[in-house]
Amino acid sequence: MRFWKMNGAGNDFIILNNLEERLSPKAFPQLAQTLCRRHMSIGADGLMVVEAADQGGDFKMLFFNSDGSVGEMCGNGARCICRYGFENGLAGEAQAVETTAGMVFGRRIDQRLYRVQLNDPTTIRLDCPVEVEGVRYACSYVELGNPGLPHAVVPYHNLSSADEGELRELGRKIRWSPVFPRGANVNFYELTGEDRFFLRTFERGVEDFTYACGTGSGSVVAVLTLQGKVSGHQVRGDMTGGTLVVDAERVHSHITELLLTGPTNVVCKGEITDEELSFSGEA
Repeated sequence: MRFWKMNGAGNDFIILNNLEERLSPKAFPQLAQTLCRRHMSIGADGLMVVEAADQGGDFKMLFFNSDGSVGEMCGNGARCICRYGFENGLAGEAQAVETTAGMVFGRRIDQRLYRVQLNDPTTIRLDCPVEVEGVRYACSYVELGNPGLPHAVVPYHNLSSADEGELRELGRKIRWSPVFPRGANVNFYELTGEDRFFLRTFERGVEDFTYACGTGSGSVVAVLTLQGKVSGHQVRGDMTGGTLVVDAERVHSHITELLLTGPTNVVCKGEITDEELSFSGEA
């Protein structure tokens, strides 16, 4: 099997082209679990599989978290796979990518910089507090696309100096809170300047912090724009792996468009020879 490994601001992915590999869809969860395991295999936050489009797009993106679960969409993954599509002749400078959460449109800005229009917010609840061990945390809730990709948005004072272990445990408990029946990605953020914030995202399916989260950045900016705390234009989110830029179009009390811009990096291309894989790869 041939693969690419890419990252977007440190959020890293393995990409397989199933138009060529013709693997059985039943194999994808195990592939994700095996290949994404750090130290033991290639290592990544998720696996992306390119499939043929069937809804008018250029191609389809199937996304699997590192634990093998299906992800509705991934913003940084979408930016990376847009570059993959362009460089492999699957799409032009503008890309239409089918995802589980709906169509995502991308555009090449330059060789490494790509912008995608995230799935529109289908649910935004600005006041959705969550209680953990008797402590009440301010929280907003956002779903992007349909079925919605769930995000909790939680302000956190002195986030950059927070204890990593304590923050991880809090993220895990909020992620599994009964307030969110489908679970949620947990975005801890702190405003650090005009139209600028720092973000740490505890991602479901990875079950840990990732270096960056594109849909998380979009969800935070959607909330802050509606709250009047940012302008919604060229809002910069700083994360462990780099900086992403989000533009949010507000019409009255609704966010009608979310654009995510950031870097992509082709880390390596090669052949998978992992001897721990034990599935029949034929479709």
